[in-house]
Amino acid sequence: MRERDTAGTGMTSQRTQDRLVDALARQGVGDERVLSALRAVPRHLFVDEALESRAYENTPLPIGEGQTISQPWVVARMTELLLEAGDLRRVLEVGTGSGYQVAVLARLVPQVYTVERLGSLLRKARERLRQAQATNVQTRHGDGFEGWPEYAPYDGILVTAAPETLPTALLEQLGDGGRLVAPLGGAGYQELTVVDREGEHLRRRRVAGVSFVPMRQGRA
Repeated sequence: MRERDTAGTGMTSQRTQDRLVDALARQGVGDERVLSALRAVPRHLFVDEALESRAYENTPLPIGEGQTISQPWVVARMTELLLEAGDLRRVLEVGTGSGYQVAVLARLVPQVYTVERLGSLLRKARERLRQAQATNVQTRHGDGFEGWPEYAPYDGILVTAAPETLPTALLEQLGDGGRLVAPLGGAGYQELTVVDREGEHLRRRRVAGVSFVPMRQGRA
């Protein structure tokens, strides 16, 4: 993958990026830390060059293998929900995809671990994260249903594909006082769900309707 211009020009310029972030703020994203991270991470690095001119539209875009880079509003809202849990030192992201959500998290927490089942996507994401200077991220080619137990427990877990029910392994890897944010449900429509662990008790609440690709088991 050739080196990309992180600054961008024209439709990938900082001014275009700022307009998107300003629009997200008007739509209710209120955490200034999240807005600052979105201003700092060049989304155009995380899409194919043919789609660069659309990188700062508030819409999901294809990244290959039947997967998408999430809509910026969804990235912002899920990140905001995760940060509401308090001081996060160690976060697990399930579903690296393009690497964009990981890069945003890397601006906000000291250490991010991310798991991707599709090797072809992970190879691209690693290069994009390098270009974005996300040096506090560790990546793994693996089954997201299994999480990454070696580094558990996590203060936060963010899932970027939709399981019909929450994988037991992820709940077990969520630390006491930690929060998990995930879309739950069948194909086409899911509920964005927040799970908070308080000792052995898990407290759940639904936040909004969303649409994600299904979460698949295994790796490829």
